Amino acid sequence: MHTTYDELPHLLTLMTGDEKHSPSATSTLDVLWVLYSDILRVDTANPDDPDRDRFYLSKGHGPMAYYAVLGARGFLTSEELRTFGAYDSPLGSHPDRTLARGVDIGSGSLGHGLGLAAGTAVALRIQGRLAHVYVLIGDAELDEGSNMEAIQFAGRCELSNLTAIVIDNDSAGLGWPGGIASRFAVEGWSTSDVDGRDHDMLRRAFRGERGRAPHVVVAHVEKKEN
Repeated sequence: MHTTYDELPHLLTLMTGDEKHSPSATSTLDVLWVLYSDILRVDTANPDDPDRDRFYLSKGHGPMAYYAVLGARGFLTSEELRTFGAYDSPLGSHPDRTLARGVDIGSGSLGHGLGLAAGTAVALRIQGRLAHVYVLIGDAELDEGSNMEAIQFAGRCELSNLTAIVIDNDSAGLGWPGGIASRFAVEGWSTSDVDGRDHDMLRRAFRGERGRAPHVVVAHVEKKEN
């Protein structure tokens, strides 16, 4: 199943289970689409290729948009999407890498994805692989101390094969002086602030040159209530 962006709403309607967290899901939809249609080097015929780019969904609650995009790119079928939320479905309310094809990590408690992504970026560098690691996190996750440690570590190690995407929909309880990007910049990251619904801006942010530093794309969105 390979579809266009305009067909994503139809795929979303196939998922009728409970706990969809629809506003949370739709806030990530455009970022996910741009990544999987234009940026990530992944192959549906060989989803475990060791040289593939990795995508880690740390913002794991409300994975409806993630499943829809995976379906659009051929990792999941329409039949699987219709099982979302069912007792025996591979598509749970949090993604499970052992059940859903194309999913790289299981996610549950917030705050772990960036650390996992940084560790993977180090491992890929040691192995001499050119694969890139992308991790999507929510702005509220930055309230977790584990993320601060991961930001510091990645900056000090100059993990240029790591890109973080922060969905900023004003969900954070604590905030950060100077904005989210400053939290990364002070630790040596290159940064982009973009409209999280603008596909051209997102593509430029992902493809821009940033030297030896890890990169963060802060994608500003408003939640769409369904």
